[in-house]
Amino acid sequence: MDDHSFELEIYDTTLRDGAQAEDVSFSVEDKIRIVQKLDELGIHFIEGGWPGANPRDIEFFQVVKTIPLTHAKLVAFGSTRKAHHQADTDPNLQALLLADTHVITIFGKSWPLHVTEALGTSLTANLQLILDSVAYLRSRGKQVFYDAEHFFDGYKADPVYAMETLHSAVQGGAERIILCDTNGGTMPWEIQAIWERVRDECPVPLGIHAHNDADVAVANTLVAVQMGAKQIQGTINGIGERCGNVNLCSVLANLELKMHRRVVGPEKLRQLRNVSLFVSEIANLLPNKRQPYVGDAAFAHKGGVHIHAVQKNPMTYEHIQPECVGNRQRVLVSDNSGRSGVASKLEAFGITLPKDHPRLRELLTQLKERERDGYQFEGAEGSFELMVRKALGTHRPSFELLGLRVIVEKRHAAEAPITEATIMIKVGDLIEHTAAVGDGPVNALDNALRKALEKFYPELQEVRLHDYKVRVLAGNRGTGSKVRVLIESGDHKEKWGTVGVSENIMEASWQALADSIEYKLLQSERDGEASGGSPRHSPYP
Repeated sequence: MDDHSFELEIYDTTLRDGAQAEDVSFSVEDKIRIVQKLDELGIHFIEGGWPGANPRDIEFFQVVKTIPLTHAKLVAFGSTRKAHHQADTDPNLQALLLADTHVITIFGKSWPLHVTEALGTSLTANLQLILDSVAYLRSRGKQVFYDAEHFFDGYKADPVYAMETLHSAVQGGAERIILCDTNGGTMPWEIQAIWERVRDECPVPLGIHAHNDADVAVANTLVAVQMGAKQIQGTINGIGERCGNVNLCSVLANLELKMHRRVVGPEKLRQLRNVSLFVSEIANLLPNKRQPYVGDAAFAHKGGVHIHAVQKNPMTYEHIQPECVGNRQRVLVSDNSGRSGVASKLEAFGITLPKDHPRLRELLTQLKERERDGYQFEGAEGSFELMVRKALGTHRPSFELLGLRVIVEKRHAAEAPITEATIMIKVGDLIEHTAAVGDGPVNALDNALRKALEKFYPELQEVRLHDYKVRVLAGNRGTGSKVRVLIESGDHKEKWGTVGVSENIMEASWQALADSIEYKLLQSERDGEASGGSPRHSPYP
């Protein structure tokens, strides 16, 4: 791959800087899968980790050698040599070489505060550390990028010394100098002013590495691009230390769609949402639904005026076509939606009703009554579709609840409670009576319901409960207040939300769980009809 074949270099550090985020831990297999996904997206450089820091990264670099990549180059990351080591004996530099990547990124100190207090060495000695480390790696045939850690803070404190550190890296042979806003507190206008001065004095192409502690990492990165940055470092979904790194999902979309800078191309950009969700899943993080471009809410419309307008012309309330980044337009159902919003949702279910149809008005009235009672269908579209089909008389129930009981028993103060759920359901003419234990009453109830139904509907084995939320709707009645339970479930193809409301948390949970199962079976029936097979027949007339 020609290093100069693209106008801008996208450098992903999800596997190293992103892995330093709170609640994130990647296994070697996780990292390999993310590498493959980033390569498919067209990322140019993928920082795999710090092989001198932990055994997991050493193993990763051994395994990743066997993985063929189409677009990306793997990068090993580390620091300059230690003050008491020579470059050719420094363990960190030797570990970087053993990683056997063509590209190595090392970081060094730009801020006198860090040199004297963190490193505990002199300013002059720090310049030598940078020079020696870069020069040594270059002498071993490596392409070296130099991350100037805390550069903007260092420049504001002592611009002369900050520039001297860059000159040392350039003298050593660094091919890229990356200016880092490591504390994430630099403002966009400061980035611009400092960049202008550095650009005039640095003969090597510059890059930007921005953190998001002041919530301006994307802005800072785009300003740097305007100022001529060649390389952009960041992470998928912006995960990283403290408040995170710059979000490459937003940066890639802005570069391609707003600044018209080709970095991965329109075809690969359509994979952006998929990559975002994939990394969230591997990192075991809930996706941020309000994330620009790729979040579920990015192109969601709730207000009746908005819905009416986007149905005429999406440009009225959408700044891009959602499909450009692999997303889609969503119309939310609520008492703000109006007939246009409800009619639009019905069309998504394959149901067409004119806006003046009396059934449509009845549905809107029912929706408003349900929401007044505490139901919320914005995150529970599965329950909304079931409500619609029941109201129209087209829903065929898959089972009937005859009774349930949940027992929570704590035998000793030092032991965890034991939870058991017993359920009796009727499927056709058959009655199933089962019991199951679980980690809490809702989990036990879920297990018992599945146990009872899976022999009739094996496809339920695919369903997983992804999220469970409880909200007290009004606290003025204390423990007798209504609660709303929102459940997110999913299978190997999609996710769906369901809702239940009651003064009794188990009743609300049952409503949401039952809807979740019914919605899955409805989807299975549709899939069977679409594939030309026989539809699943309900045991009920």
